[in-house]
Amino acid sequence: MVALTPGTEFAGYRIERRLGAGGMGTVYLARHPRLPRRDAVKVLDADIAADAAARARFLREAESAARLDHPNIVSVHDRGFEQGHFWIAMQYVDGSDVARLIDQRRVSPRWAIEILAAAAAGLDEAHRHGLVHRDVKPANLLISAGDNRVLVADFGIAHSTGAGSALTEAGVVLASLPYAAPEQIEGGRIDHRVDVYALGCTLYQMLTGRTPFPRASAAAVMYAHLTEPPPRVSELDPALPAELDRVIAAALAKDPRDRYGSCGELAAAADAALRGGPAPIPIRASRPSRSSRRRAGLLAGAAVLAVAVTAAAGVQLSRGGDGGPDSSSAPRSTGPATTTTAAAPWGAYQFVVDTFPKLLPALPQDTGYAAVSCRAVDGDLLQAPLSTPVPVNRMSCQGRNDPLEFFLVACNSDRSPMPAPTGFSSHTIESRQPWTRASGGGALVASHRTEPMPDLSSGRLSLTFDGERAFCVIDAYGGALGQELIDGWWKDAPV
Repeated sequence: MVALTPGTEFAGYRIERRLGAGGMGTVYLARHPRLPRRDAVKVLDADIAADAAARARFLREAESAARLDHPNIVSVHDRGFEQGHFWIAMQYVDGSDVARLIDQRRVSPRWAIEILAAAAAGLDEAHRHGLVHRDVKPANLLISAGDNRVLVADFGIAHSTGAGSALTEAGVVLASLPYAAPEQIEGGRIDHRVDVYALGCTLYQMLTGRTPFPRASAAAVMYAHLTEPPPRVSELDPALPAELDRVIAAALAKDPRDRYGSCGELAAAADAALRGGPAPIPIRASRPSRSSRRRAGLLAGAAVLAVAVTAAAGVQLSRGGDGGPDSSSAPRSTGPATTTTAAAPWGAYQFVVDTFPKLLPALPQDTGYAAVSCRAVDGDLLQAPLSTPVPVNRMSCQGRNDPLEFFLVACNSDRSPMPAPTGFSSHTIESRQPWTRASGGGALVASHRTEPMPDLSSGRLSLTFDGERAFCVIDAYGGALGQELIDGWWKDAPV
């Protein structure tokens, strides 16, 4: 990564300070060599500059954005090659970005709709010129300090609708995963409706403070985008009108034909919903959408992109799970796996469900305690076939974020003792304590991540079991602290 210090001369500009860094380069505030103004100068990293495809994408940012002239789009002034680095000079927006405002809890519902409308105007202008942004997210929506004007920034991965439209180029994922539309994850053909989807994700985050599908791993986020229904803002904030749920559900439709036809249509519908009126919802196109089952199957192919997506989206791979409560039921210990067969509802994972009958759903299509939905997964939290015996059977269950976000049940299929969960080096241990219930007892470790990850709750609760149930462990995540999981989930959990 290039590092230019204040006072350095670069491409005629005088560097004043570093503004930030992204997936392709570093941005500096710089004094223009001839005009009385300051520009934001983006310098491509040298290692990326050696790649022909990366150079083309970087230069395309200038080509694409320079053709746009709109008050809600960051202007591009110049570009060039200097000291072995490609660079691009853009309008400097003195202010903040929406991601920072969300972190500071400064975005009211009304302001969220106003930001949405302004961003939609800029994006629709780009779409009229045949350009798709492909990376719409709060960090790319800038707010000018002088007049609170919203500007869409960073067309670094924008492309023409007449060009190739796959998600990847030479194996590089060109999207920020928390906002990526299903067709981007699938690597299919895309159009302006991926920006509608991402803008819907951004609206959800502005209203709730979190992304639509916060998960523990890149693979889990992909799976959610492909298969899970859009979350409801009214569940997290009952003061918001339920009509907004319908608006966001339409913006985040799995099939792009079921989404709004433009970003402006989304903004108008959201405004109507917030005002308490009926919001227009897109009319479904003639052909039925692809099924969730097919999308789930495609996740196996998408999994090969997980490492690249993780780097692009800033998502840390980790282990976790989700669950719910009912104090009197107990995990049932069993002997060797003599009754689990592929004919059982959960196949090779049936003994895990039998061990926690009140916690986990009896059937894969059902829900368990507190309406959690569960699936069999492998060590990377990718969907696993039920019929295939494995040494360690894992089931991942998604919660409702109150405070349980998700939990992971892991059991040794040969009933040998399961080691206690690891990975506490990045956590602050809050408490270690024994637990005892009618079902037995074990150890309980509550902790939280010292530096919370974006889009992932930092509280963690790890359960181990004594005696015959020692072949299973449960790892749960949610809330800001592990103690929140103890108070809000564990105290009533049917374990």
